[in-house]
Amino acid sequence: MTTLILEGSKYLMTFLMIFYAYLNFRFFGERYDIRKLKLCRRQNVVMFLIHFLGYLSLYISRGEDRILVFYGAQVLFFGLYLVLSRVFYRNISRLLLNNMCLLLSVGFLMLSRLNMERAVRQFAIVAVAAVLTWIIPFIIDRVWQLSRIPWVYGGIGLILLVAVCVAGTTSYGAKMSLEFQGISLQPAEFVKISYVFFVATMFYRATNFKAVAATTAMAAAHVLVLVFSKDLGNALIFFLTYLFMLFVATNNWFYLSAGLAAGCGAAAMAYQLFPHVQNRVAAWLDPWSDVADKGYQIAQSLFAIGTGGWMGMGLDRGLPGKIPVVEKDFIISAIAEELGGLFAICLILICLGCFLQFMMIATRMQAMFYKLIAFGLGCEYIVQVFLTVGGAFKFIPLTGMTLPLVSYGGSSVVGTFIVFAVIQGLYILKRNEEEDEKE
Repeated sequence: MTTLILEGSKYLMTFLMIFYAYLNFRFFGERYDIRKLKLCRRQNVVMFLIHFLGYLSLYISRGEDRILVFYGAQVLFFGLYLVLSRVFYRNISRLLLNNMCLLLSVGFLMLSRLNMERAVRQFAIVAVAAVLTWIIPFIIDRVWQLSRIPWVYGGIGLILLVAVCVAGTTSYGAKMSLEFQGISLQPAEFVKISYVFFVATMFYRATNFKAVAATTAMAAAHVLVLVFSKDLGNALIFFLTYLFMLFVATNNWFYLSAGLAAGCGAAAMAYQLFPHVQNRVAAWLDPWSDVADKGYQIAQSLFAIGTGGWMGMGLDRGLPGKIPVVEKDFIISAIAEELGGLFAICLILICLGCFLQFMMIATRMQAMFYKLIAFGLGCEYIVQVFLTVGGAFKFIPLTGMTLPLVSYGGSSVVGTFIVFAVIQGLYILKRNEEEDEKE
């Protein structure tokens, strides 16, 4: 009977995830708000069903009462967060809110399966981040002066990155975090936001050659400090985000082509300078040649994905713990192994849906400052998703990035909460303006 329940739950979760992804993209095709509202309500029901079935399977498999307690705490949190967000902000984007909660719920489920202590710690950080970031849409909607202090954004971000480069803790060959009395913080997750605000503010003020040169110099300084810290994943995110924002602001194809050429040259130079980059490229090209050492991580990831197939092994039935750093860099591999390839693909599609919503908000904003902020944050988000998924699936060399809202990592989840809150603020601002025009 237990086996029947576990198997049935696995298939039902996959079906529900496919249906949720369908609703996610169906939303973009609806013209009327009442129909969009109905789709979002269905998403809520589906999300809670997936969440329930996942923890039911985990409880049946392990029989630990703490699983039920943790599940109940999450249900309370998601219920309050969904309701209070709509109470505080009547014009909030329900789609982004739902997708955010769905990604968090899948992350909690997989972390509970992999490491319950880390799952509880992640939950506590999420609860605090949810409360602290509730004020951000209010600020975005009312403080136009945010566009007046570009060098504050750039200066603070650069100082934080330099601090990591000088005094940071080395992990897997890169300096990425600062530690204070046992608490680890990754400033780059927050500098991503100040960096976008800096670039958006500068290009909002002017897009002539002098302004472009000054902005490029500061952006290059950010990227170079990250390179010196050997944090090449974030360096790539910063570089591509700036290049795309520059192109959108100026519509200059020369800047785009020159930037891409410079990026290719920098990548070749990084390969020559950093042995750990050479190791990652070698593991990407042929992980089986040194499967016991350099290729072990990616080989175990591929084994997990292949073992799971389309429908997965079922929760607590795989061996994702064999993948090093599975809670962070390879969470998508664990999902594919136990919940299935279809479930993992739908999760990636939901991330893509968030990005599309970012871009739609960017296109609707009239002020270039707000337009560039939405576009820049969206670029950072989707590039990070691509680097994480691409590394785990062997599309690209590993970069050590986390999957936003799903992987374990306090700095990452707080930074992503801030990103979504800023985007929600822009969406609310635009909706409020449209309502004022109708009156």
